Amino acid sequence: MYQKEKELLAEMMDIIVQLRSPQGCLWDRQQTLETIASNILEEAQEVFQAVQSNHQDNLKEELGDLLMVIFMEMEIARGKGLFTYNQVFEGAIKKFIRRHPHVFGDVKVNSPEEALAMWEKMKREEKLSGEKNYPDEKPTDKK
Repeated sequence: MYQKEKELLAEMMDIIVQLRSPQGCLWDRQQTLETIASNILEEAQEVFQAVQSNHQDNLKEELGDLLMVIFMEMEIARGKGLFTYNQVFEGAIKKFIRRHPHVFGDVKVNSPEEALAMWEKMKREEKLSGEKNYPDEKPTDKK
C-alpha cells in the first residue's frame, strides 16, 4: 500500500538534497532556515487561497510547493546538524498517535468536538511536561 507514494517521497527528498549539494542550485544552496521560513508562510497562504477559491488543480500545485519548502527547511536543518528527516517523521508520527488516543488507544469520544478537546488536552499536557516530539538520534543520516 502506498508504494508509489513512498517512491515519490524518496525522490522528492533526493531532489532537495541534490539542490542543496555543491553541484546543486546556487539559489537553493544559499538559503537558510530564516529565508525559507517566509516561503513556508507564503506557500501556506497560497494553499489557503486555493481551498477558498475551490480550485483543485491550483490546490494540488500549491500543496506541492508547500511540501517543497518544508522539505527544503528540513534539509537545511539536517545539513546544520540540528536534526534528521527521521526525527521529524518519527516525531510527527508519535504526536499523531499520542494526540488521537480515541483512535489508537482505548479512549472514547462521541463527537468531533470531543475529539478536538482531546487533541487540545494532549497538546497542553505535552507543553506542560516539556515532552520532546522527536527521538534521540544524531543528525548524520542523509535523510
